[in-house]
Amino acid sequence: MSEKVIKAALLGLGTVGNGVYKVLKSQKEEMEKKIGAVVRVEKILVRNIKKAAAKVEDPSVLTNDWKAVLEDPSIEIIIEVMGGFEPARTYILEALRAGKHVVTANKDLVASNGGELLDCAAEHQCDFLFEAAVAGGIPIIRPLKQCLAGNHIQEVIGIVNGTTNFILTKMTQEGMEFSEALALATELGYAEADPTADIRGYDAGRKMAIMASIAFNSRVTFDDVTTEGITHISAKDIRYAKELGCLIKLLGLARNTETGIEVRVQPMLISESHPLASVNDSFNAVFVRGDAVGDTMFYGRGAGEMPTASAIVGDVFDIVRNIRFGCTGRISCTCYKELPVKKADDMDSRFFLRLQVDDRPGVLASIASVLGNNDVSIAQMIQKNKDGDLAEIVVVTSKVREGNFNDAMMIIEGMSVVHKVSALIRVYGD
Repeated sequence: MSEKVIKAALLGLGTVGNGVYKVLKSQKEEMEKKIGAVVRVEKILVRNIKKAAAKVEDPSVLTNDWKAVLEDPSIEIIIEVMGGFEPARTYILEALRAGKHVVTANKDLVASNGGELLDCAAEHQCDFLFEAAVAGGIPIIRPLKQCLAGNHIQEVIGIVNGTTNFILTKMTQEGMEFSEALALATELGYAEADPTADIRGYDAGRKMAIMASIAFNSRVTFDDVTTEGITHISAKDIRYAKELGCLIKLLGLARNTETGIEVRVQPMLISESHPLASVNDSFNAVFVRGDAVGDTMFYGRGAGEMPTASAIVGDVFDIVRNIRFGCTGRISCTCYKELPVKKADDMDSRFFLRLQVDDRPGVLASIASVLGNNDVSIAQMIQKNKDGDLAEIVVVTSKVREGNFNDAMMIIEGMSVVHKVSALIRVYGD
């Protein structure tokens, strides 16, 4: 009996595209037994054919003509690893309309236009899969859509950016300041030449938009996510957090509350006893709480050539199985609700606040009075170092509506006894 061949096209042959090519090659001998068919890369779309030729066994598969890929009826699966918004969006939509199934790792596109792409896939009974768009090699999209479908998901919290986690790990373990740790991350290849999307929280924000949409069955886009980066975190903040039994991590947090969905990416103090506190260096982890399953955690490499390729090829194999049994398009968009997404001021948080103030009687009482007048309850207030006529105080609040806390801070920042707001960081938990 001759083997069944499913032909695919690869859009892009950069780091991730090259990884996909390698994984498919390494799986060739076992593929038929695993999925009942062999996946053959029929065409690879690249900008520079001459440059790409050194990366493949047969340069004849290379093309710079999208139409040659789109109009080839033998190609059933498109693997998009180009990145960016356009022309990736156009190519994916055209492929779906032509009846081709699509796998992508494009978090920017899925976070902003996921609804459009999933609707197009459903209309044409095609598969559109994007496991690699969120946490690289860590499986989380399929678990949320399928394995945990019997739950009402209450919360998804994760460390979903390896660059920032590496930086904060070095600041925690070696006492580095942010600029030193960023320089090391760049030198070792953990940070891009322009690290803005990572250190400002945008990369993690896109991933949280995707996960929140799936977890809560209601569309969340990147514009809905409150994002804050780690550029203002200092070694002193990390030392003080340790004294409180906490570490500082850049956390993505999505909650389904009675008044709407909360989705945010912010540096937060998290208890040393929480499983996410032990996730270090460039590793990622996603912690999911459901009403039936309780707490679960998914951990591993969140980026990189081979981990990301692993997730992409897993999606390709899933599509091949669906093709073989005639059940493509069976799981499309799961956003059947229209839940409100809360604005930042309406979210509830605990806060770690570090201030430089006049070292004289009555100062602590006056600050406590401003907080109390704005319904901000103090869980801890500690006086730290003295520097001449100034004292440093640390305040940890109970959970409070962020709008109330912001109102209090506007008054505190204008007080003559307050010389500097040195740090303002959220605290995870109740």
